[in-house]
Amino acid sequence: MLNLERLRTLDALARHGSVSGAAEALHVTTSAVSQQLGKLEREVGQQLLAKNGRGVRLTDAGRLLTEHAARILSQVELAQSDLEAHRGQVVGELRLSAFPTAARGLFPTAFAALRARHPSLRIRSCELEPEGGVAGVVRGDLDLAVVLDWYNKPMPLPDGLVKAPLLDDPADVAVHAEHRHAGRTEVDLGEFAGDEWITWGTGEFCHEWLMFTLRSRGVEPILGHRAAETHTQLSLVSAGLGVCVVPRLGRHPVPPGVVTIPLKQRVRRHVYVVWRADADRRPSIRAAVEALRTAAETVR
Repeated sequence: MLNLERLRTLDALARHGSVSGAAEALHVTTSAVSQQLGKLEREVGQQLLAKNGRGVRLTDAGRLLTEHAARILSQVELAQSDLEAHRGQVVGELRLSAFPTAARGLFPTAFAALRARHPSLRIRSCELEPEGGVAGVVRGDLDLAVVLDWYNKPMPLPDGLVKAPLLDDPADVAVHAEHRHAGRTEVDLGEFAGDEWITWGTGEFCHEWLMFTLRSRGVEPILGHRAAETHTQLSLVSAGLGVCVVPRLGRHPVPPGVVTIPLKQRVRRHVYVVWRADADRRPSIRAAVEALRTAAETVR
């Protein structure tokens, strides 16, 4: 009889590509991962891992069993969802993530409503950028993730995920109060060709979107500063160190000395929540999605 926890360990190794990655995802030590995999090899009577430099790789038998493990774990998740749905109660633990402005703009209202309506539901949340949130849901580390893409740059989702829209979030340009465009009622991104931009970190989805969008308007961005948090970006604008694109969700209060100007081209982020299709029938998932949608309505 195959042991479910050992299959879960093998699945984590396959997803993360290393013993240390699997250990981090499963919140155990690397020694515990190695022990579980060793027991699984003895259980099936075949070598599942082979040395690969300083790491390991899956053997043919390991890849074969990994494919079965993924299906088995998905069926277990589906069985748990069906049992929870049959019981019809919103209970247990729910793990969520959101990018920072969504965590600030949506989570407090949504979680307060969930606590009032479903006191037996335990919520655990964290801030993660969209790519990290999606990866966490795929791995099973998270139950739901609030993520985003932009009106002109969609973010592809892996198979097996379900998504529900929450809101479209308009974005403005933030400039210093003494900037040449500070008195305008609306502006075009192409008018900032000579300005220094304050942007997100290299490789982040929003940073890549900004570079793509500016270049599509004939602007080669002059990059000044990088900051993950909207409020840090606005503080840099307040000091006269550049301009930035600032979505409206979760951005208040705007610091003194900063003016936000609407964009002519209606720049918007699409904000939505994702979860695994095999967990779709869980009452706790449905309750959380409803609470997030209600919170998004108040933001609108």
